[in-house]
Amino acid sequence: MNVLIIGGGGREHALAWKLAQSAGLNTLYCTPGNAGIANVATLAALDAGDHPAVIGFCTTNQISLVVVGPEVPLVAGLVDALENAGIAAFGPSPKAARLEGSKTFTKELCARHNIPTAAFQHFNNAPKAKMYARQQDLPIVIKADGLAAGKGVIIAETTNDALNAIDDCFEGEFGEAGTEIIIEEFLTGEEASMFFLCDGQNALPLGTAQDHKRVGEGDCGPNTGGMGAYSPAPVMDDAVIQKTINQIINPTLRGMSEMGAPFKGVLYAGLMIEDGQPKLIEYNVRFGDPECQVLMMRLKSDLLPLLIAACEGNLADMSIEWRKDAALTVVLAANGYPGTYQKGSVIEGTDSLDSKFVQVFHAGTAIDNGKLIATGGRVLNVTALGKNVVEAQRRAYAAVDQINWPEGFCRRDIGWRAVARGAK
Repeated sequence: MNVLIIGGGGREHALAWKLAQSAGLNTLYCTPGNAGIANVATLAALDAGDHPAVIGFCTTNQISLVVVGPEVPLVAGLVDALENAGIAAFGPSPKAARLEGSKTFTKELCARHNIPTAAFQHFNNAPKAKMYARQQDLPIVIKADGLAAGKGVIIAETTNDALNAIDDCFEGEFGEAGTEIIIEEFLTGEEASMFFLCDGQNALPLGTAQDHKRVGEGDCGPNTGGMGAYSPAPVMDDAVIQKTINQIINPTLRGMSEMGAPFKGVLYAGLMIEDGQPKLIEYNVRFGDPECQVLMMRLKSDLLPLLIAACEGNLADMSIEWRKDAALTVVLAANGYPGTYQKGSVIEGTDSLDSKFVQVFHAGTAIDNGKLIATGGRVLNVTALGKNVVEAQRRAYAAVDQINWPEGFCRRDIGWRAVARGAK
């Protein structure tokens, strides 16, 4: 079959790389793609927000399945538009995508179904939010209610930090996403993520991972879209996984179905684990980035039949096979990220790195006059397999050190929690 991927980041390159290995694939397309995706798929110039144009492309090119990578087109209803045109699409409807599109929606769902999460309050104006913030124990968490590209979360260590964060949200720092906010208690413990393929009724576990959101080593500095990740997450043992399924995922699927918005696609649960008890931090309704990169490296099963089964409601009959290896990815970002950064710098040394154990997934890249250039903030994802996180980390950084890009940087401590646990 012919497949179209929507998106152009490291997540979409990892999906394209994996789908390109499928026995059931004929032609793979991607829009807008990037320089790395161009090696495994045919790039198309489409505006994902122009639903008639996407439908027209799919009809002309006999697309049997569309895989929507980013959250914005999901929340905007691209899946419904495609399905109404008779084109299968992997991802949630806009009603189901509210699990990511509105943090307040998710918190209220948790309250109705007794899903463990942080206590919170919702606000649509700064004065009331500030009054509430002044009364709370510190630290507290300020979150833009809507989509903010992974950057709309501020952990306020002082009251002034909280008040400034509230002002930033309501004064447009995160655009429309910050016109409403939630303020929630700060959860302690160890953060991890778990992913599930969902078909509206059934949830098939798709692995665990730990991300590194902060820009600086030692998990300091501002939040980013993610500076690296590894899988599996050691803190997610069998008991924690089962609690996550029973107490968080299953009630969520039941609740969404009951309100007429059954969830299909990838449900990404951001969790805080303390004393063996998981609590939901937030949901995303798509593959994580950079978590997708490590999951695709570890996934042994053919991805395409799994995506089709999720679309068709047949996940109850499916199983997933994983490699025993751990995987770790290091994000190379442009100097200045997540703030202001320059585009157009030349990157050298990536051509010979892909191997059995290492893959370089592109995010913000393009080819200009035959040279690889940086076009975004997060630019490359150097991803490696190993018998454990320590070996995967060693291989990933050995590959990073072969890349010549003075205008870029990376964290040098990705995987530190697993290493601290004593992995040999």
